[in-house]
Amino acid sequence: MFNSTIRDRLEAQGFCDLDDATLAEVGPWLRWAPVLCALFMTLGVFLQSPVVLWALAATAFLGVFLPFHPFDLLYNHGVRHLTGTRPLPHNGPQRKFACGLASAWLLATGGAFYAGASTLGFALGIPLILVAALVSITHICIPSMIYNYLFGKDGAGRA
Repeated sequence: MFNSTIRDRLEAQGFCDLDDATLAEVGPWLRWAPVLCALFMTLGVFLQSPVVLWALAATAFLGVFLPFHPFDLLYNHGVRHLTGTRPLPHNGPQRKFACGLASAWLLATGGAFYAGASTLGFALGIPLILVAALVSITHICIPSMIYNYLFGKDGAGRA
């Protein structure tokens, strides 16, 4: 059986109704987009680069409207063929909400650096990196938890 703690964390992100075999195979790869986001966030913040942060904001914003995060395309059309794993499932409303929140946060962080307010840029950017790192390492997604709280979802992301 797939680890119930990880299952609960993934279901809280909206990845519900996946069988144990699917979760065992793609569960680790559901970190793919958050890891890439965390890496680009780190690059953008420590370079104090509005361009990097705004480009990542645009990418995250697409994740609000598409059934997947754009970084998932790299996995689904490339990496999975090398690993022999199945494609990633589509994102639920929790992950789309997380993408929207990240987009706004990235725009604000980039704006702070653009305006020369480096202290504010770091004050916004470092917690953003930590939130992305948390989901990358543990599958605990704070924005998904906020979504579930606001919209009355249970711990498994269901109403």
